Amino acid sequence: MSYSLPTLTHPLVTLRGLRRGDWRDLERALSDNRAWLQPWEATSPVRSLIPDDQKAGIRMLLTHAKKGMGLPMVMESDGQLVGQLNVSQITYGSLASASLGYWVIEEYAGRGITPVAVALATDYLFFERGLHRMEICIRPENEASFRIVEKLGFRFEGLRRRYIHIDGRWRDHLCFALTVDEVPRGVLARFEKGQVPPGVANIPELVKVQMRTPLHLPPR
Repeated sequence: MSYSLPTLTHPLVTLRGLRRGDWRDLERALSDNRAWLQPWEATSPVRSLIPDDQKAGIRMLLTHAKKGMGLPMVMESDGQLVGQLNVSQITYGSLASASLGYWVIEEYAGRGITPVAVALATDYLFFERGLHRMEICIRPENEASFRIVEKLGFRFEGLRRRYIHIDGRWRDHLCFALTVDEVPRGVLARFEKGQVPPGVANIPELVKVQMRTPLHLPPR
C-alpha cells in the first residue's frame, strides 16, 4: 500500500512529510545538536548498511514510504525545521501496527512540541490509515522520552534486552504502546482534555531490577 505524505497542523507544531530538499536543514540541525542527540542516535553494527549522508537517508525513508512501510515526517515550529518523526515497520492486515521514533533539537525541547507531534502522527495512522496499534521503544536512560509516553498515556508493555543498536552499542529498551480502542476520540484530544489515565506508563519494580542486572553473555 502506497500513499502520499500528509501535513498535520497544530498551533505548536506543523508535522509534514519529509522532502528530498530537507537534507541540508536536517544536516545542520543534527550537526548543531550533536552532543544533545548522539546518545539516542540509531546506528548499525554493519556499517555498510548505514546511509552515508542525509540525501541517501532521505531516499531510503521515502522509498519505504512509497511502499506503505513508513511515514517519515519533519517537525516545524516558528518557520523552521526543529525535529524529525519517523514511523517505521508499518504493517497492515491482521497486525495493523507500527513503531514510532522522534528527535527534537535542544532549543525546542520541553516546549510541548514532541508530544503533540507524536499524538498527531498516531491519530493520523489510527483514523486515516486504519492501524490498530502504535509502539514506542525508548532507552531506560532517556527520561525526556519517558515523559512523552507518560503524558500521552502509552502503556508500559515490557523490557527488551539489547533491542536496538544505539550510539554504537546494542541497548536495552522499554516498550510502550497504545491501541486505537483505548483512544476512540484520539490521542491528542485525550491529552489536551487532561483525560490520560494516570500511571499507565509506570515501570514495575521488578523490571527496574532487571534493568540493573547485566545480561550474562558468553565470552567471545
